[in-house]
Amino acid sequence: MVLLQYTRHFSTLRFFCLHPSSPTPLRRRSFTVRSTSLPFPKHKATYHRELEAAVDVVDRACRLCIDVKKSPFSGEGRVLDKNDQTPVTVADFGVQALVSLELSKLFPSIPLVAEEDSAILLSNNLVDSVASAVADNATSGFGDEPLTHSDVLEAIDRGGKDAVVFCTKPATYWVLDPIDGTRGFLRGSEALYVVGLALVVEGEIVLGVMGCPNWLEDKPCTSTTSMQEYEGNQAGSGIIMVSHVGCGTWTKKLSSIQDTKTLDYWTRCSVDRCCLVHKASFCIPDSQTWESLPLSALFNAKNDADNIGDEEILLVPTCCGRFGVTHINRINQFAST
Repeated sequence: MVLLQYTRHFSTLRFFCLHPSSPTPLRRRSFTVRSTSLPFPKHKATYHRELEAAVDVVDRACRLCIDVKKSPFSGEGRVLDKNDQTPVTVADFGVQALVSLELSKLFPSIPLVAEEDSAILLSNNLVDSVASAVADNATSGFGDEPLTHSDVLEAIDRGGKDAVVFCTKPATYWVLDPIDGTRGFLRGSEALYVVGLALVVEGEIVLGVMGCPNWLEDKPCTSTTSMQEYEGNQAGSGIIMVSHVGCGTWTKKLSSIQDTKTLDYWTRCSVDRCCLVHKASFCIPDSQTWESLPLSALFNAKNDADNIGDEEILLVPTCCGRFGVTHINRINQFAST
């Protein structure tokens, strides 16, 4: 292990060779940074302040989702169907209200483009439930008065379908998917869902944050003694993934659901170098089947990683929404530029 001092804000930068005995020059390495902020310095990230705010609010939004899932708010009668027959829950509205409130306080001139509007809440008498969930997870910077129903409804509608009108000039705005994979949220801990937030500046994505409360983080494939502390600190449920143009993509455990005594580490993400289709792992939305995809004509798919044949691929059916898959792909594309 090579240990490098980086700056006062970033305690250590660790390099772990995951396959030390491999003769190939394309070795995979895990870059891990212990930090209380972001894994890269401010002077390298033009939108450092915006990304810090986005990380904080997505972390809070994930806690809101967990709280709602454990409460009666996600029970029968609290799940609604929108006009397109997709489900929407108290958590969807709560996340949108929370993110809208926090970002409008810090960046009042940047509009929010989201999914929901408050009309369906009012018609189903769910405003109390949403307001309660938001109040439990919002910061204390809203004055001495508690959040009112009007505050929450206005925050939701700030990101509604008719809230922003764009002209032909490339715009700057936040994009939010409150819960991508609501069916996964309803299913419980065995399925994944994502809180996704991105910032678009003059028509270009410059940063993105995704929180996945149900993600069971993988441990590095190594048995060295130096990795024992890392494994102990990384084990757990729930991750947040961040990216900033030119700074790469990084992930760590969600701060809001981990033991506060546990140190958190940022780990840099990379795409596996895979040259053969059947050697790759595929993740598809929960709403699709492998048989509906063109590759199914050439390869069979299995979920058992230990029993993959020569003409078979590994299918990872863990994504219940589309935003997560496409968002990861786009983040990885622009983060390396």
